[in-house]
Amino acid sequence: MAKAIKKAGESLIIPDEVVINKILLIRRKKVMVDKDIAELYGVPTKRLNEQVKRNKKRFPEDFMFQLTQEEKDEVVANCDHLKTLKYSPNLPFVFTEHGAVMLASVLNSNRAIEVNIQIVRIFTQIREMLLTNKDILLKLEQLEKKAIAHDADIEIIFEALKRLINPPSQTLRKRIGFIRDKDEQ
Repeated sequence: MAKAIKKAGESLIIPDEVVINKILLIRRKKVMVDKDIAELYGVPTKRLNEQVKRNKKRFPEDFMFQLTQEEKDEVVANCDHLKTLKYSPNLPFVFTEHGAVMLASVLNSNRAIEVNIQIVRIFTQIREMLLTNKDILLKLEQLEKKAIAHDADIEIIFEALKRLINPPSQTLRKRIGFIRDKDEQ
């Protein structure tokens, strides 16, 4: 995993991909697990959660929530970088974009502020990409519906052409009516 790089006199640099890979979709919300945010902010997870508990009023349900055991198991199973959570007796907390912003204010370190700005920018980029993709998906869906309708129309045309080119063969039928015997002819 890429680590943060800091040179003298420069800002903290964390590749966007590192932050993006830590954003998960849980309960239909984009969130980050406390362990990941603590790592990005350069503090132990325990200290981060202590600050959250001290400032509980700042973290309503839409800013932060605790995972259920089933959600924790799923996160551990699907996210290689969170395998160590398997051995933790505690259920992790997850933070939405707003919760991440609030964390920067309760941690109040320069690193937390810099990382927080980057996290907010990335959440914003993701939201913009989703809106753009949503428009594209709607257009694709409309095109698909048109194509399906056209496919049905084209199929009807081909069937009509086949009948014109190859008319159904007439089978020999027994003639109806009076037939003379051969002797009478």
